[in-house]
Amino acid sequence: MTTINKLEQTLASAKGLAADLKTFSLDTDDQQAKQMFNQLSTTMENAVQTIQSRVNYVSSEEPQYNQQQ
Repeated sequence: MTTINKLEQTLASAKGLAADLKTFSLDTDDQQAKQMFNQLSTTMENAVQTIQSRVNYVSSEEPQYNQQQ
């Protein structure tokens, strides 16, 4: 598995986790849990942005990865 494939897989997982955490927040009536899930979701959304930036960088710097996409 190439670096770009691993990064894209990680990106997809991070997006899924952020969405799951947001769903947990919406599904609970416990205000403390709701706040915790919202904070975790925001943290994961920030991680998604960071990983996406890395994917974009690797794609632009490594021409062989552009052929795979």
